[in-house]
Amino acid sequence: MREILGRRRKLQLRRGGRSALLGAALHCATEWQWPVLPGVGLRTGGKPAGGKPPGGRGRAERGTRPCSCPDPDCVVPGAHPFDPGLFAATTDARMVRWWWTNRPTAPLLLATGGRAPCALSLPAVAGAQALAALDHFGVRTGPVVATPTRWSLLVAPYSLGELGELLHSRDWVPSSLRFHSEGGYVVLPPSQIGAGKVRWERSPGTGQVAPFLPRVETIVDALVTASTSAPDGGSRLAY
Repeated sequence: MREILGRRRKLQLRRGGRSALLGAALHCATEWQWPVLPGVGLRTGGKPAGGKPPGGRGRAERGTRPCSCPDPDCVVPGAHPFDPGLFAATTDARMVRWWWTNRPTAPLLLATGGRAPCALSLPAVAGAQALAALDHFGVRTGPVVATPTRWSLLVAPYSLGELGELLHSRDWVPSSLRFHSEGGYVVLPPSQIGAGKVRWERSPGTGQVAPFLPRVETIVDALVTASTSAPDGGSRLAY
């Protein structure tokens, strides 16, 4: 009897761990109406299928956990759509439940743009500097997603036309600062990707009301400045 109860407890713990991503995906989709979909994820076992990739050493052999996609040199392992594609993103609870029931460890992706949040992302060091500057000037920020290499600040939806007008007056925008709008995506916690664990640097909360999202024009100057002042001058993407 003790062995049976012990096995049941272990099974419940495993199910509880697996349900974290499903729970987060359902909350985003149904409570906040954020369209989501599963990312490709990491290959199990730590080795890419088919042995060594042609043409020399692959990214997996250099120490990065390999992606489940066919590209042995994938620059964002685990952290991108593959099957289904990005346009499959949905707020339908049945579809979300089916995806993460079949792939319980799949990273959680938010399809940005449209009525969904957009985002600006930059290297982690520059992201910390930008948040400190925004706090200093009393600028309210929204949720901030952090990986070991990059931070993403969620903002209110904007169009590419609006973004173009906003950046037109600037002499230079660092290439390490990226903009995620229509046709883009952001990985959300509690995903595990090749770069490491995805977490909330600033939490969106857990309520039914969608989180506050600042307008892009209120934070872009701080992000450009922080990216430019980074040690590499903002030229390194830092996946």
